[in-house]
Amino acid sequence: MALDLAPIVRALISVSDKTGLAELGEALAARGIELVSTGGTAAALAKAGLKVVDVANLTGFPEMMDGRLKTLHPRVHGGLLAIRGEPAHQAAMIANGIAPIDLLIVNLYPFEDALRRVAPFDEMIENIDIGGPAMIRAAAKNHADVAVIVDVADYARLLEEMALSGGATRLAFRRALAQKAFARAAAYDSAISNWFAREIGETAPAWRTFGGKLASALRYGENPHQSAAFYVGPESRPGVATARQLQGKALSYNNLNDTDAAFELVAEFPPEESAAAAIIKHANPCGVAVGATLRDAYEKALSCDPVSAYGGVVALNRTLDAAAARKIVEIFTEVIIAPAVDDEALAIVATKKNLRLLVAGGLPDPLAPTATVRSVAGGLLVQDRDAGGLDPATLRVVTKRAPTAAELADLAFAWRVCKHVKSNAIVYARDGVTVGVGAGQMSRVDSAMIAARKAEDAARAAGWPAPRTHGAVVASDAFFPFADGLVAAIEAGATAVIQPGGSMRDADVIAAADAAGIAMVFTGMRHFRH
Repeated sequence: MALDLAPIVRALISVSDKTGLAELGEALAARGIELVSTGGTAAALAKAGLKVVDVANLTGFPEMMDGRLKTLHPRVHGGLLAIRGEPAHQAAMIANGIAPIDLLIVNLYPFEDALRRVAPFDEMIENIDIGGPAMIRAAAKNHADVAVIVDVADYARLLEEMALSGGATRLAFRRALAQKAFARAAAYDSAISNWFAREIGETAPAWRTFGGKLASALRYGENPHQSAAFYVGPESRPGVATARQLQGKALSYNNLNDTDAAFELVAEFPPEESAAAAIIKHANPCGVAVGATLRDAYEKALSCDPVSAYGGVVALNRTLDAAAARKIVEIFTEVIIAPAVDDEALAIVATKKNLRLLVAGGLPDPLAPTATVRSVAGGLLVQDRDAGGLDPATLRVVTKRAPTAAELADLAFAWRVCKHVKSNAIVYARDGVTVGVGAGQMSRVDSAMIAARKAEDAARAAGWPAPRTHGAVVASDAFFPFADGLVAAIEAGATAVIQPGGSMRDADVIAAADAAGIAMVFTGMRHFRH
């Protein structure tokens, strides 16, 4: 049975991240703890004036093979794994000259950093730690006697624990450290295996894991009775995981989900081509627009559905400037996310102390082939991110009338937006602005009618003579199974349509379009979204 208090006589330290190392070493040495270390870590401790035993002196073997082999030795692993209260283990230690190791402090080779830098293959391989994970697992398994630290952030906790326990550690503390250690090793191996799968083109590995580091424990999940937390993965994709929060209340689960959806959508529009703004509510767009400036784009996006935009998330594809900030803060907004923010805009947003402002440092690449994961009962669904773009050269005009140049531009805009709307999705657009969005309906015709009704509501609120679906184009994320959905769009005033095609009744749908004199193009690609 494990004893509650485990004294620390000897510590093995081997770290890539040497933050706080000298201070930690000084605190341990002040308690008379023997320090054993490896390579660069031993050198750093010695430079700090601390007495340190090189692990080579412990094992009797020099570090070799360019550092690949240094701690994989019975005098290291025996010192970590030996059960202190087991006579046979004690006898084996004495017979083989193995000294107990009571504290292991390891952080691993920076594989994840190399992954974020997209390092060359050979560099990635050399950043795979072998000895570190082996020691971590050994110490964590034997947590009844050994404490293991894998996070620089836990140095202070360790010293506080030792101060409370007379230089020892309590079993509950060691168990908490062991859990974290196993999770760290698993997340590290997950990053390696997923990278390797991509390198060899394996899309469905026999075993698959995903790992991340806790970014924040959230107050609750989608609803107050659900617990939740936010984890950051090993890859660098600009967005909520990379963003710095400059002000505002803590982000909630729903804030994070909506902000991710908003930023992924607005990234569809290259900032060098036009300013773009997207307003999101419950992961669906209330309005999206491009314009000459961010303020112009935001005002146009807001006009699509100003009622739903209240309490929404705003995403921008350029640096937030004062003119846009001044307009955005006029109504209650939960979150603003942009690649950057200028000082004047920051001061304006600061007048709304609860408004969360995030800067992501860049835009995600909408065409990058990354993975998405969704849980199902007892398993995971893994797929490539929907990185399907729109190549105008591949569009197929299927009606007697071809779209005009202006219609074609709006069709491309509407298609980009529709990709980010929950299915069944219908998006009306005109002049680079959404004018009606129908999302998440079981029937495509219902989505078309809801989007048209939204446009009617916006027209009444703004005092326009007619809904802006009159003369608009319409995008459908999947084919029209019957002509009724298309007829609803025609009745709303649409003059051109973009859809994947592929229905058994395509001929009926095309005939309905020709009868109304509208243009229709097929993309050959659908964008279901759940």
